[in-house]
Formats: sequence, C-alpha cells, structure tokens
Amino acid sequence: MEKRKLSFLQIWNMSFGFLGIQFGFALQGGFMSRIFQTLGAGKEDIPLLWIAAPLTGLLVQPIIGYMSDRTWSVKWGRRRPYFLVGAILSSLALFFVPHSPVLWIAAGFLWVLDASINISMEPFRALVADKLPQSQRSYGFVVQTLIIGIGTWIASNLPWMVSQLGVSNEASSGVVPMSVKVAFAIGAFVFLASILYTVFTTDEYPPEDMEEFEKEKAQRNNFIPDIINNIGSMPSTMKKLGVIQFFSWFAFFTMWSLANPALTEHVFNTPAPMESAFNMADVIQAESFKIANTKFQESSNLVGSAMGIYGLSSMVFALLLTFYTSKRNINRKYVHMFSLVIGGIGFLFMNYASPENLKYCFVLIGFAWGSILSMPYAMLSSSVDPKKMGVIMGIFNMFIVIPQIIAALGGINYISSLLGDEAINSMTIAGISLLIAGVCNLLITDKNAISYQEN
Repeated sequence: MEKRKLSFLQIWNMSFGFLGIQFGFALQGGFMSRIFQTLGAGKEDIPLLWIAAPLTGLLVQPIIGYMSDRTWSVKWGRRRPYFLVGAILSSLALFFVPHSPVLWIAAGFLWVLDASINISMEPFRALVADKLPQSQRSYGFVVQTLIIGIGTWIASNLPWMVSQLGVSNEASSGVVPMSVKVAFAIGAFVFLASILYTVFTTDEYPPEDMEEFEKEKAQRNNFIPDIINNIGSMPSTMKKLGVIQFFSWFAFFTMWSLANPALTEHVFNTPAPMESAFNMADVIQAESFKIANTKFQESSNLVGSAMGIYGLSSMVFALLLTFYTSKRNINRKYVHMFSLVIGGIGFLFMNYASPENLKYCFVLIGFAWGSILSMPYAMLSSSVDPKKMGVIMGIFNMFIVIPQIIAALGGINYISSLLGDEAINSMTIAGISLLIAGVCNLLITDKNAISYQEN
C-alpha cells in the first residue's frame, strides 16, 4: 500500500496520546521510589519493589502487539481500542497509587499501573510505522519524542508546582504528602484526555487484503508459537539494536528507581529518615523525625523537578530533529551514539553536582532520552515486515525490560556495591552503562536502518 505523507498536525494528532502516557511514566519514574521510601522501604529494597514494571512489560507488550496486528474495526481501527482500554486502567491506577496505606499495596498498584500503560504504549509505536511512509519514519518518531519531552517535564514538576500553590508537603509518618496525591490525580486526568484526543482525531489504514487478513486471523489463534517463531527469526539489525537497548535501559531503570535516594542523600544531604531510628514516644525525637521527613519530602520535590529537566532537554533535542528530519535524512546511528555518550557523561557528573547545578546533569541525560525514544524505533521499523509491526515492536520491548529485571533482582545493588556503599554509586553505574550503549552503535551496519533513502 502506498502511504501518503502526513502533515505535522496529522502526525501531532496521532502522537498526542503519548503526552498522557508520559505523564504516567514520569510520575511513576520520578515519584514511586519516594512513595516507597515514605511507606518505610530502605534504599536497598527499592530496585526489587520496582520488579513489577519490567515484568509486566515483558508479558504484556508482545501479547498486545500480536493482538493489535490481528484487530480491525471499521469504527475503532487496529491500535486505538488498546489505547483506550489502557488509558482507562492507567488513569484509575494513577489516581489511587499515592493513597496506598502500606508498602505492598503501593507495589501492587505499580504492577497494575505499568501493565495498563504498556497496553496503551506499544500500539502507539506501531501506529507510527502503520501510518507513515518510510521517508517520514524518523520524523514521526521524533515528533512523538517531542510530545514525550513535554509530558516528562510537566509531570516531573507537578508535585513542586502544586506545593507552590499552597498544597502541603508535610504528612504523618507513613503517609504520602497531599502534593503528591494531587499531582497523581492531575496525571490521571491528562492521561485519559490526551488518549481520547488521539482516538477521535486519527484514523487508520485498513488491512491491504481483508480476505487474507481474516484468513490469517482464523489460522493463527495460538499466539505463543507465533511469538516464539518471530523471536527466533528476528533480523540481525534488531539483535544489534537489542544490545544497545540493554545497556540504555539498564541505565534509565537505575535512574528511575534510585535517583531519589541517591540525590537526596548525596546532593541535598537529606536522606529519608527511618522511623525505627527514632523513639516516637519521645516528643523531641518525634519532632526531629517530622523535621527530617519534611526536609526529605522537600528535597524529593527538587529532585523530581531536576529530573523534569531531562524531559525538557529531550524536547529541545526532538524539536531540532523535527525541523531537520522534515526535509532531510539523518544518520540515525551516529545521532544515537553521540546522544548516549552525552547522557552517560551527565550521570557521571552527578558525583560532583550541587543542588544549584544538578539540573545541568539532567540536561545532558535528556539528549540520550530523546534519542532512545526515537532512533532505535526508526532504525527497527526500516528493517522488519510491516505486517508484523505490532508483534515485532512488542518483542523488541524484551530488550527494554530484561535489563530492568536484572537490575531489579539485585544487579544494580551488586554492581554499585563494587564501588562502595554510597548511594550515588548507582548513578555512576548508570553513566558507564550509557557509554557502553553509545559505543555499541558501531555494530549497526544496515544502510536502510542507518539512513533511509527513497528510490
């Protein structure tokens, strides 16, 4: 099928739902560890509490990708039904997660939240490849990244913003502050509203051969063997991209799970107080705990705001690439390599950061994030069968979640401990991991993946 080129507005509309998806991911990535710490988790326990996120992605994304490849509704299309179901579930989970009374309930809500976000996210990746001709793939994924950057920056600053409006950062022991609860409620609304905008402003191409499409659906009603076959026959470029993705996402999972304990401790000198270290029956010690906890919550807001900067710089990065790729091809391989190396340097500089200059570390990390969200998918979509785009994008997600599972099961704690006991060592490991990912781009040799050229 000959696909027509789309205008910027059309690509914006089809990608706008990612604003809500990124609100969900930014609130989860920036503040779930804070919620866990508030409910009594030690910093060494946090990676394991995050295990739900990558596990759900490992299970959900290939299944949703496979199912969406085999879905067609004249009214709702192929991918949009999954956007909508995921948005409803994600919005409910976002609203309730900061109201968790105990740690295990918060961990359970993270499981539901991440599964729901994945239901919406994977079809969005496939939609770009569905709708756009090869010559616009980089452009489409970069516009998607621009919207993701906007969502990351706003959502990461929400607790700070609402606290500036007078919403309290203080709370009793084991209770999440109202500023975080309000921020998550706003995120729930934005998630659903932005997905609805894409659902009602975007149409989809029907299958090229409806009779063949229906025949394939009838013959392939067992998706597990088909997914296994696709894993076994993945193209060489996909495997090489998988190596890059492994080290990239190991680094970012480390940031999401451990940046708050690492930076509140190392940069702000306000680590989370453990209630067991205070005699709460003593008025003076109880007041000391309250003061220490308030300082931790306030510095956590500042860490979240600083993390939001990586969304802002990724947005600027994406905006520049949007203007460039709208008219010209780019060398995706070298753009990605340069961006990952810059991000790795940002992580390493955290060892020397102060509260005033921490934001510059995240500026550099934003270049890596902007590239991670666009370049690998643009390279992949130029290397696979378009009829299998959904399931391939879902399988590709394995290279995102497997490193996160390894990190969560103790990998990051073990590797960080080799450098010492300081929490900031986890950010050093993240930086080294991104540098390795950058160098691994030299493995990519497929000219079509590196820079698509029209015949």
